[in-house]
Amino acid sequence: MSGCPHGSSGSGYPYGAPPPAQPYYGAPTSYGGPPAYWSPFAALVPSAFPPGTDPNVVACFQMADQDRSGFIDDFELQRALSSYNQSFSLRTVRLLMYLFTSSNVRKIGPKEFNSLFYSLQNWRNIFERFDRDRSGKIDAAELREALLSLGYSVSPVVLDLLVSKFDKYGGNNRAIEYDNFIECCLTVKGLTEKFKEKDTMYTGSATFTYESFMLTVLPFLIA
Repeated sequence: MSGCPHGSSGSGYPYGAPPPAQPYYGAPTSYGGPPAYWSPFAALVPSAFPPGTDPNVVACFQMADQDRSGFIDDFELQRALSSYNQSFSLRTVRLLMYLFTSSNVRKIGPKEFNSLFYSLQNWRNIFERFDRDRSGKIDAAELREALLSLGYSVSPVVLDLLVSKFDKYGGNNRAIEYDNFIECCLTVKGLTEKFKEKDTMYTGSATFTYESFMLTVLPFLIA
């Protein structure tokens, strides 16, 4: 798999990368929001694996889909990912499902599973690339570089908050392990994309109604 393009600090744009370039996350075919033809009913219809999908990925999905419904739920997805020596909390799994299906149905089909699987491989490569001391954790400086590589430039105050929030030990370690790194990236990516929908001129400012703000933030708080 190819790596992610580097973002630019000091670009003059509030998100760390100039428009119209978009941050690259995982598989190039899907991530970060539904296509233009997407409808909320699509989540209820099983998708299909893209042609040429790795048979191991297909087998992993089929093993998890024990009722042959064409979907796997959050608990099944958690077990499927764990079979590849990746440990994820249910919160992280549910946030992944929300962002890859753009719904709260908590079911995922073959096509979405395939995209999710390869995105996780890319994130693993990014994590290992910036975990230079091979500690199994990345600190604030390493996290800043990792986010920049994904196209996101966050302020020191936000960076400090992210490390405190996603440190499994309540901020005492001042570092983030792999599964929480995934959740951190998902949160930054998802909230930034939602913000950019309102900030169409890339000024770093946007206006939200109260309802719009709540609908934007709540899925990331209660995944």
